[in-house]
Amino acid sequence: MQFVDETSITVEAGKGGNGCLSFRREKFVPKGGPDGGDGGHGGSVYLIGDESLNTLIDFKFQRFYKAQNGQPGQGRQMSGKAGEDLHVKVPVGTTVIDEDTLEVIADVTAEGQVVLVAQGGRRGLGNIHFKSSTNRAPRRTTSGTEGERRKLRLEMKVMADVGLLGMPNAGKSTLIRSVSAAKPKVADYPFTTLVPNLGVVKLGTHEHFVMADVPGLIEGASDGAGLGLRFLKHLTRTRLLLHVVDAAPFDESDPVASVTAIAEELESFSPALSELPRWLVINKLDLLPEAEREARVEDILARLAWQGPVYRIAAIAGDGTDALVQAAHRWLTEQRQLEHEDEAFAEREREMRARMEAESVARVEAHQARLRVKRGEVAAEDDDFDDDDYDVEVEYTR
Repeated sequence: MQFVDETSITVEAGKGGNGCLSFRREKFVPKGGPDGGDGGHGGSVYLIGDESLNTLIDFKFQRFYKAQNGQPGQGRQMSGKAGEDLHVKVPVGTTVIDEDTLEVIADVTAEGQVVLVAQGGRRGLGNIHFKSSTNRAPRRTTSGTEGERRKLRLEMKVMADVGLLGMPNAGKSTLIRSVSAAKPKVADYPFTTLVPNLGVVKLGTHEHFVMADVPGLIEGASDGAGLGLRFLKHLTRTRLLLHVVDAAPFDESDPVASVTAIAEELESFSPALSELPRWLVINKLDLLPEAEREARVEDILARLAWQGPVYRIAAIAGDGTDALVQAAHRWLTEQRQLEHEDEAFAEREREMRARMEAESVARVEAHQARLRVKRGEVAAEDDDFDDDDYDVEVEYTR
């Protein structure tokens, strides 16, 4: 199945039915008066979270979704039938954005979560509503209103507790294969991983967490280089980042420069994302002579002036991976307990998530605006486009 994590669709709610102009006409009932019924309300469009879906591929083939119109009213005070609502299933982890206003309408983060995205039109009133003592035979009705029509951008972000990031060929896919049942492609060339992969790391009967393997990042990822801009947003759903670095890169590049470059890309893409807890995971130590391993690690840490947690592993052999996942599980458990017990802490977490979402949307929109200017679809001066506009503080709502 093809992995599709963003697409655009158009949704249109149903039109409300018109009110009826009618008068009672029965034998022995002269001048029976108005009896025109109301129209039916138009159907609305809803999105529903569904955990069984893991891609937006279906929306690539069907782009337009319309709810049913309400039926018009009839005589004898009969109201028209309301239009049926349309329920569209989307993967859990989908962000819904109004393409015209760039408003984040909702984050679908739970199974069965229902989000109204297009309100149905209101019904029209029949002439029975307009009778009075001075107007016994009203010929006035109202028409049903049009249903709401919106163009939406759907962005799916993988739902994971722990996210792996690093340069291509750092060993992220090997690590997730080692600690979970996920089987992403592994090969000895860069950019082997082209789509995010999820793996469930089990530590006991009822103890587990979800790990996401995001495609490798390169310098300039936050500006659209490589696959970075498309997949950096997936990290905004995670709680903890494991920064995997190759201790013995085959191209003899500097591991410290790699770590620094990725950190700068995180900061550029979303300052809030760069504030997430990030642990350093030094991988492929088995490729170094045993006597040189610790010296290489100490050199990397000293030049980075690293203050956070550090883990030494050889993912392909599973060395050190057990200690890493145990520590990650303990940390996640403590975080969830804090959120449950400390409302102030939970509020700070929600604010940070809102900041990351707003900054992610702004960065993607900035990149798309640059592409439109580059393709000549709009002139930079006519579009009032300024790349610096996306580097200032982003407004968001909780």
